[in-house]
Amino acid sequence: MMDRRDVTAALAALSLGAIRPALALSEPAPERPLRIAMLLYPGMTALDVVGPQAFLAGLSPGTLHLVAKAEGPVPSDTGLSLLATTSLAACPGDLDVLFVPGGDGTPAQMRDPEIRAFLRDRAARAGWVASVCTGSLILGAAGLLEGYRATSHWCVRDAVLPLLGAEPVDERVVFDRNRVTAAGVSAGLDLGLALAARLRGADYARTSQLVAAYAPQPPFRAGTPEEAGPAITEAARRILETLTTDARAAARDLQRR
Repeated sequence: MMDRRDVTAALAALSLGAIRPALALSEPAPERPLRIAMLLYPGMTALDVVGPQAFLAGLSPGTLHLVAKAEGPVPSDTGLSLLATTSLAACPGDLDVLFVPGGDGTPAQMRDPEIRAFLRDRAARAGWVASVCTGSLILGAAGLLEGYRATSHWCVRDAVLPLLGAEPVDERVVFDRNRVTAAGVSAGLDLGLALAARLRGADYARTSQLVAAYAPQPPFRAGTPEEAGPAITEAARRILETLTTDARAAARDLQRR
């Protein structure tokens, strides 16, 4: 039975040409390991990172960088830590994918000039600039979504994205030129597959999906406010109120500068 390392190696081999997709969604990138940087910061949501990383790791054996201000463990918003392998300063300058997750720590990152400067610098040369959940607000705070269609977590999508110059879109994954943004948390899995398809073709993405047995059948239909109904939505809004309020305040502060 294959373990996780075997699966990653197999997908890496697939991405490097073992299968040449007949139905590529765009012209495939050169068949080399891709350079991917995924930002980590205190208070991120771990699944925002781990979901897409599961589908992108096979594209970047040895060249996927988990980037933070300093190498070492970075705590998520539920206490689970992820290990940063590369500092901001050591992150490669030319990237195929620059990725930003969301989480409770989003407002602090929106206000952080070092993070904003890092994102602006790397995005200027990146093939794709991507985010999951409220990570799009961090991109927006860096000026990287002005004039772009984008999505985010439903609690901030329509209220905060316009303050950052973006056009909010109520979709699971939104592509606009080389920007790709995903809705809340679990949508990161969809972003990982959609982006893998753009980078290596539809057959690669389908194979990744099958390896992961990604065939969601949630026990409840409550993943959007429309499905959840008013009472559940109000309970969720109360849980998310601090994040929503602080993100809106950070965006307004940036507008005043």
